[in-house]
Amino acid sequence: LNLGTMSNRNSTTEFLLLAFADTRELQLLRFALFLGIYLAALLGNGLILTAVACDPRLHTPMYFFLLNLALLDLGCISTTVPKAMANSLWDTRAISYAGRVAQVFLFVFLVSAEYYLLTVMSYDRYVAICKPLHYGTLLGSRACAQMAATAWGSGVLHALLHTANTFSLPLCQGNAVGQFFCEIPQISKLSCSNFYLRAVGLVIFSSFLGIVCFVFILFSYAQIFRAVLRMPSEQGQHRAFSTCLPHLAVVSLFVSISMFTYLNPSFFSSPSLNLAVAVLYSVLPPVLNPLIYSMRNQELKKSIKKVISWRCFQMCRGS
Repeated sequence: LNLGTMSNRNSTTEFLLLAFADTRELQLLRFALFLGIYLAALLGNGLILTAVACDPRLHTPMYFFLLNLALLDLGCISTTVPKAMANSLWDTRAISYAGRVAQVFLFVFLVSAEYYLLTVMSYDRYVAICKPLHYGTLLGSRACAQMAATAWGSGVLHALLHTANTFSLPLCQGNAVGQFFCEIPQISKLSCSNFYLRAVGLVIFSSFLGIVCFVFILFSYAQIFRAVLRMPSEQGQHRAFSTCLPHLAVVSLFVSISMFTYLNPSFFSSPSLNLAVAVLYSVLPPVLNPLIYSMRNQELKKSIKKVISWRCFQMCRGS
């Protein structure tokens, strides 16, 4: 492949995303399905944001990190779903080069920041249960802001590295992305085979960081469970578990889907399976996280009910 041909093939300004269906009826059905999912994510995360911001009782480190998680979830689902909805509604598959770069950067940034934030949240639960007397010192407002900023900043750095590496690869395999959004593994398949190895080092580095965070989370929860089982009262154990289990469920959901997505053997993968898994890990967590966190948390439930009641009261007054 000579350099002139490579340059021509790498100058593509428009790319084609994967189409879910060929018929117009199924495209509109996909639009309706994605619209319902997107509205559910907006509603759930929006209620958490409003409840935490408006209720002084929730101005604690745990809910501060939960507010950041809701923001990341909203950003993550807004990066992929609206474009898929627009393509279904207008019967197109196209995405511009700038749109592709923006989608890759934002998705990697938000997913990475969410994983780092979940690691910080495990530390918050560890200190709250294992070192309660030092909680105010170790997790003051300044420390919480610094940890949240570190999670967001690490996500930006991670996204910059992956985006720069991905879009520095010459493309030799056309412009059809085999996914409903611009996913790095699918874009890498369009690159020239001899350039694909350049991404291996960055993948290894990212995997190492992910494993370090995962080990830290496991260590934190090992200490938490030891401390909880030593509590004399069942009421104390129940309260401690009620604050930890939602976070552990969110971490398990996030890690299991991500590992299945990026570590599944090629002979088990297929276009339909890759599509289903991509929908799960990009759409499911932002919808389920608010449900998981509010299901066992009585304080958050009460605040959300107040927000809904107040909104209904305002709408009644307006009408």
